[in-house]
Amino acid sequence: MIKWRIMVKTNNYYHHDEITVLYRKETGGEDPLEEIIRRHSQNINPIIIKHDLLRSEYVPSFLPHRAQHIKAVGNVLATVLKAVKPSNLFLYGKTGTGKTAVCRHVFNRLSEAVSEKGLNVKFVYVNCRLAGTEYRVLAELCAAAGVNVPFTGVSKGELFRRFQSNASRSNTSFVICFDEVDALVKDFGDDLLYELTRSGLGNGWVSLVGISNDLLFKDMLDPRVLSSLSEEEVVFQPYTATELSDILWNRAEAALRPGSVGDDVIKLCAALAAAEHGDARRALDLLRVSAEVAEREGAEKIEEHHVRTAQGLIERGRVKEVISSLPLHSRIVLLAIYVSSKKGLETTSGTIYNIYREFCATLGVEPLTDRRVSTLVSELDMLGIIACDLVSYGRHGRTRRIKPTIAFDEVAEILGKDDTLSGFLDDLS
Repeated sequence: MIKWRIMVKTNNYYHHDEITVLYRKETGGEDPLEEIIRRHSQNINPIIIKHDLLRSEYVPSFLPHRAQHIKAVGNVLATVLKAVKPSNLFLYGKTGTGKTAVCRHVFNRLSEAVSEKGLNVKFVYVNCRLAGTEYRVLAELCAAAGVNVPFTGVSKGELFRRFQSNASRSNTSFVICFDEVDALVKDFGDDLLYELTRSGLGNGWVSLVGISNDLLFKDMLDPRVLSSLSEEEVVFQPYTATELSDILWNRAEAALRPGSVGDDVIKLCAALAAAEHGDARRALDLLRVSAEVAEREGAEKIEEHHVRTAQGLIERGRVKEVISSLPLHSRIVLLAIYVSSKKGLETTSGTIYNIYREFCATLGVEPLTDRRVSTLVSELDMLGIIACDLVSYGRHGRTRRIKPTIAFDEVAEILGKDDTLSGFLDDLS
């Protein structure tokens, strides 16, 4: 018999009542949360000491194996210390290769330096995918310029005018980073980029840093924008397993209890992440979730089986969430790729596009252009759902060979719940 204070609802109002509750047999009469609450309240022998340090958004003061990239970005932007506008800059590379961390690290250091010199330069970071719309991007720029704007209700032209006006009045110059800038351009075009590259701020100026996972992003830009925007470029290569091990040890020593993780676990996390495009975020997620799994089990240290459990948890959740949230045409393209592979066809760009068009015709959906589908394939590659290799046929041109990276049964299970596409899977079962 256990005494509980419960909430009893009467006429839409709550009042407390002391009653005696007998748990069902399957609970054994015990509170299933009691031990969990006790352990976390008392913080008994935790493995993770500083959770924030294991998050991918944390920017450490030291970035292993990115010194050359830091120098490259710093050399371009350091002209701000002479009150000279830097060249516009683009950073390219797959997810988890350190682009954002390097940019924010350089921004932090240069922001301190210009402050010490008394220069009126602001460094602004905007994640275009998180902002979602041009309006929200402009609102963040206005906020950086000291202009408060309503959540909605003002035209984009008026927002831009307010940003320019306030920046000009205060003689402030801006170095603006647009992270995942491809998300902004794909949905809203490149007008904002064009306006910013041509804008005048009195005695001030605007310099842009664009970050993109899509190496074909420049193909979407108007030539006028491209000529002024892509003045300098830095390409980030994926991390190797050895480099990822160094990154993980750097974080583990600061975030985990001493002796709670061994070299075998670090190397396993690094190897699994290196197999997926050398993604440092993936490696950090594996280490963090492995530590959380070990803590839940009450283990003294992280073992390899905790990493395997964490891998399954991350993979299942990530794949289902990513595929389920894809737009319709992206799902059709994905299905075309997996159907082509399942049937043993050559999974080149041309083959995939033909199957995609057949599916669109069956569904009564207007197909996208070959170029737009190519962009969708690049996005799927970026998400890790497929892998693309560029194949050259000499003077006959080149194409992309596309291969699935996730088991067909797993993708079929997710898409099979999609009423629009499930019928295409019946012939393959």
